[in-house]
Amino acid sequence: MTVARALAQWAHDHRADADDLALARRALTDTVAVALAARAHPLQPIAAPLPDAARWAAMAHVLDFDDLHIESTTHISVVTVPAVLAAGGDARAYLAGAGVMARLGALLGWGHYASGWHATCTAGAPAAAVAAGTALGLGPEQLATAMALAVPAAGGVQEAFGTHSKSLQVGFAADAGVRAARLAQAGATADPRALDAWLERVGGTPTTAFPAAPAVPGGLAIKMYPCCYAMQRPIAALRELRDKADGELTGVTVTTPAGTVHPLIHDRPTTGLEGKFSMPYAVATALLDAYPGFDSFTDEAVTRPEAQRLIGRVTVDRRPGETTTLLDGEVTLRLDFADGTALHSTLALPPGSPQRPPTDDELRAKLAACGPDVPDLLAGITWEGAAELMRTAFPAANGRTDKES
Repeated sequence: MTVARALAQWAHDHRADADDLALARRALTDTVAVALAARAHPLQPIAAPLPDAARWAAMAHVLDFDDLHIESTTHISVVTVPAVLAAGGDARAYLAGAGVMARLGALLGWGHYASGWHATCTAGAPAAAVAAGTALGLGPEQLATAMALAVPAAGGVQEAFGTHSKSLQVGFAADAGVRAARLAQAGATADPRALDAWLERVGGTPTTAFPAAPAVPGGLAIKMYPCCYAMQRPIAALRELRDKADGELTGVTVTTPAGTVHPLIHDRPTTGLEGKFSMPYAVATALLDAYPGFDSFTDEAVTRPEAQRLIGRVTVDRRPGETTTLLDGEVTLRLDFADGTALHSTLALPPGSPQRPPTDDELRAKLAACGPDVPDLLAGITWEGAAELMRTAFPAANGRTDKES
């Protein structure tokens, strides 16, 4: 059996339990909330000509506040939720696509991500095909065909990080999955072995042995700060020291496993988007701002003189060793002051990680941060209602939707 057929069969046969459904509901709420937070973002008019799934995924990812699957280093929901909404699906379709993305991402492995691929896109396009295909009522063989049809779009590189291209390529992956599912539904043919061949060529390990449950092994990490997940842990660690930092700061040393900061490619950021992928700026915003939120990741915030001064005082000690996820090991922060004193903080699990899930208060605070109207808009939201909300918030440039085309 091919990987595509095995994944398609799993997706078709999986029956959600209460925990799966709770995860799906949280994913829907979180994804739509972070998209609504970007309603006034400069990317919106740029993305307006794109199809629904592409437009919605791009807007849900541009603030980098969406959830992450730690084991596969993929933003599962930002691809699969828009694909499901664009195809008229529900929680079952989301869990099918999310489960395939988690399993396919695990087959790609850390080496795939560390070599520079954006795994959210590479694993995302075939997974979005399953999400949309399940919404459209496709059977296992058609789902496998849809995954094969999505392979040509399974790309995306980390050089996009810190630019609009990062969120746009996520949108392209979501849209490619919807397109592939509709082509499979219409009778297009493809060889499911294409997915196995692609897996090997991009450094993955083809296997057909998958865990049956839960839908998303390991669960999903919810971000507490709107920036790369590799910055969540150091920011949280520094916030424990912020109120104690009194005096002239002469240097900050961040000691961390090298692989866990792999996506932080901007040591001297000059824009808000670059600041979302910068360890030195993680230090600056954690120390300067009461809460490192949306206002901390604007061009003006990143280039303020006090932030740039702090950036110049940060040293990152990247410890070598084998890495498997962004949460391997722990991060240690040392703040040195002119009077010879120092403060230290060490953290393994940031708030919002699967092993340290967000509290109800933290989730409510995140929704409120996404906009004063967001908690009310999302109260009791259904999948159908979420699709209509996204169409209203992010209208297509031509006024038409995929539903009408």
